Amino acid sequence: MSVVLVINSGSSSFKYQLIDTDSGAPYASGLVERIGQPTGRVKHTVYFAGPDASDAGGAAVTATEATTERELPIADHTAGFQLMLDAFAQDGPSLQAHAPVAVGHRVVHGGARFFEPTLITPLVEINIDELSVLAPLHNPGALQGIRAARAAFGDLPHVAVFDTAFHQTMPPASYTYAIDAGLAETHRVRRYGFHGTSHKFVSEAAATHLGRPLADLRQIVFHLGNGASVTAIDGGRSVDTSMGLTPLEGLVMGTRSGDVDPAVIFHLARRAEMSIPELDDLLNKRSGLLGLSGMSDMRDVEDGVERGDAAATLAFEVYLHRLRAYAGSYLAELGGADVISFTAGVGENSSRVRAGALATLGFAGIEIDPDRNADRGRGIRRISTDNSRVTVLVVPTNEELEIARQTVGVTS
Repeated sequence: MSVVLVINSGSSSFKYQLIDTDSGAPYASGLVERIGQPTGRVKHTVYFAGPDASDAGGAAVTATEATTERELPIADHTAGFQLMLDAFAQDGPSLQAHAPVAVGHRVVHGGARFFEPTLITPLVEINIDELSVLAPLHNPGALQGIRAARAAFGDLPHVAVFDTAFHQTMPPASYTYAIDAGLAETHRVRRYGFHGTSHKFVSEAAATHLGRPLADLRQIVFHLGNGASVTAIDGGRSVDTSMGLTPLEGLVMGTRSGDVDPAVIFHLARRAEMSIPELDDLLNKRSGLLGLSGMSDMRDVEDGVERGDAAATLAFEVYLHRLRAYAGSYLAELGGADVISFTAGVGENSSRVRAGALATLGFAGIEIDPDRNADRGRGIRRISTDNSRVTVLVVPTNEELEIARQTVGVTS
């Protein structure tokens, strides 16, 4: 039994999960949030059943669970980790009976330096800190979590798993921006891609589900949540992805614009006299579905479409237009596809989005079965017809399990 504690840390919160990597079952998960604010919150859930053997994606299906919540001041991440340990001691499971062999940390940006899960050393911490210039909203929080976790679990190996690592296999033609080469090299301006842990998990789970060698498959994976990206995967290797230097590029998202003409920024700076921080806030927090419809949640947007709301309908159409454009681009780049998978909150739950994203791609051999697509079953499921030349799947992602497995791979 290889048990791993997985940590996903932000600047004022962190999530955790204690996972048995052999079975894929979580023993417990939790959230420590509002760190540094007058009142923080600790939420701890204990699971009392293992995974359903029929769940080919490795996602744990639990029969019973118990959740406790506490509100109290949490001064910093170190205090938050102590509260996490208190929750394990008071509510279970015992960290002695289910002792972790390592701690795995999600780190958003590894730049071009980290292309695989990496054992954390003081030098690695320095590198993560230096890469904060590329991910100022993410890497500093991850580093705080790493330092607090190393203080709490000083006798265990700690491993960083980078969101960008999976995309380090992209060829130069995919990751290079057509700007001054010297300037780009000096300031590390290139496309890095994100959601790599999810894209890797889903592409491998799809191959396992189909009983086909990963190396033989051309895959397109749509990770559609509040943040969204799509990746072209050839033989298990990322060859192109929609996100770029930052997670802002690419698809329309909950609050992010995705692709825009760069001159829009200059135009708004000149005509609307917007500052760089204001433009950053606009494109990252006030655009996407929210900017178009006033709603950032796809469920609300779809409700608006049902009501005939014009803004919601336009937002939904723009969202689908971008999905189709990337799907068509990657079909061309891969020379066709064997498998297309949808994952994350929107991808796993919205039959309307899945059908709309592929509605015009029948020429590529893609045929959706409406009944299968409407089925809200659990685990991996096929939504294409038996005659479709391209297999279309819904694959629940499990980034925590992927991080745990990669962590064991480094430390075993």
